[in-house]
Order: sequence, then structure tokens, then C-alpha cells
Amino acid sequence: MRYMLVVLGLAAHAQPVVIPLGLDAYMPVPESNPLTAEKIALGKKIFFDKRVSADGTIACATCHQPAYGFTDNVPRAVGIRGQVGPRRSPRITNRGYGRSFFWDGRAATLEDQVTQPISNPLEMDSTPADAARRLGISQALLRDALASYVRSLTSGNSRYDRYLAGDSGVLRAEEKLGLKLFTGKAGCSSCHVGPNLTDEKFHNTGAGKLPDEGRAAVTGRVADRGAFKTPSLRDVAHTPPFLHDGSMTTLDEVIRFYDEGGRPNAQLDPEIRKLHLSDAEKAALKAFLFTLEADK
Repeated sequence: MRYMLVVLGLAAHAQPVVIPLGLDAYMPVPESNPLTAEKIALGKKIFFDKRVSADGTIACATCHQPAYGFTDNVPRAVGIRGQVGPRRSPRITNRGYGRSFFWDGRAATLEDQVTQPISNPLEMDSTPADAARRLGISQALLRDALASYVRSLTSGNSRYDRYLAGDSGVLRAEEKLGLKLFTGKAGCSSCHVGPNLTDEKFHNTGAGKLPDEGRAAVTGRVADRGAFKTPSLRDVAHTPPFLHDGSMTTLDEVIRFYDEGGRPNAQLDPEIRKLHLSDAEKAALKAFLFTLEADK
């Protein structure tokens, strides 16, 4: 495994600056798929090309739109022939730093993840081999180019990042209170931790309105029923609806849900409990979440 530095805060259309480094703190890149400008550029073309779907109506960018932080604005993903999937299209910025992929973690690498929507009958209803043939490239290049492009999609240099870097004046008093609550009384940082604001783990909070086994569909473990991967909170304030099934439409609704201790069930995560936040504290927490937007 090699590690690369990808400069954060770039516009979606910009060419990322990539510098080889030997530090484990930086983005992991498999040696079998070195990150190059050429592969990123090809991956971008494929990402927006509807020929990857069986009938030429759906591209990766259909559900992962740059204008919405590389997700969309509907509760659940809409695929070929208008079929509605069971889950929300996740944001994919900073997924190059991920350790597992999809809401249920069924893919261990980006190379594995990027081709699964092509095969899903509810999404593109094709095969990677057929999609590659339509594009006139090899299946391996299709996979590696798409994974490389996703690695280039980064979000950073938010006001929160600048505050952590020492610019204390970049956050208002209410936003600083929200950060204090986020890491303290509200306990958000128990799961939304680290530079990417996710522990990359799976938790049952009782959230969601649709029956869904979550992580248990992958592991077969009863303890994993209703558990979903912690999403990054980067750009979260501007990408509703929320949760794995898009069942909450506002941040106020999400904050109220967690303040009330989630939805009790047999597999509820022990970190989920009633928070007893005041209205002012809820407002401060919401204000802080807006500081996580990348500098455009």
C-alpha cells in the first residue's frame, strides 16, 4: 500500500494535485492502482457517461452530483427505468480515506465498490464487462479509472479546519459552543471522529423508517441488525435529506431525533442516549454543522 497527499478544497472540475509521500496519515492508494492524472481524467469521463448503464439513461453522476456534494437531493437512489432503491445515495467526497464502502460495508476497497452499482439491477442493470465494452476500454481500466477519480473527490479547508489550524476568529461564538457540544455533552464525536468525521464503523441508532437489516445483511450477525456505517459530516448541512434511507429532511429533525435518544430497539448502540439539549444548544449544534462545508 502506498500513501499519497491529495490537496483538499479543490473545485469539482479542477485537476487535483497529487504528491507521493511515505506517511501513513495520508490517503491510502493500492500499489495495483497507482493514482495518476491520466486515470483520474478518464475516470471523470466515465463517471458522467450514461453508457455504463444498460439502456444509456443512468451515469454514476446521476446519483452523485457535484452540486449536492456528490450525492443527490432525493430520499433514495433512483436507478434505471425509474426504480427506487432501498437507501440514500451516500456522499462520496473523501471516500479515498475510507476503510469500507456502502452503508452496509459490503465492499472493502474502492476498486470493489465502484463497479457494484453497474451490476445492481435497481441501479444500472448491466455488468462491468458490458459497460467496458460499450466504452471501448478494458474492464480493469474501467474499475481502476473510476476508483482513481473517486479518490480525487475531496472536501476540506472548511471554517472548522481553519479553526483547528489556529484561526480562532473564523468561528462565531454560537459555532464554538456547537463544537464544544459536538465533542462533549452531545457526544457526536464518539462516532463522527477524526479528520473525515467518521469512525468508519457501523452503529444502530434506530434511525430510518424502512425495514432494513443493514450491516447484518453482510455479516449474518444478529448484533448487526439495523447498523449502518457512520457517514462523514463533511458538507452535511447542504445535502439533505439525511440518514441511510433519506427519511429526515432537516438538520433540526436529525438533532431532535438524537437528542431524544434515537429509537429504542434490541440492537441499539450503547452510545445512543437522551441528551437533554436546550433549544439554544440544539441551535448551536446546528450552526456548527454548517462550518463543515468545504471552501469553494
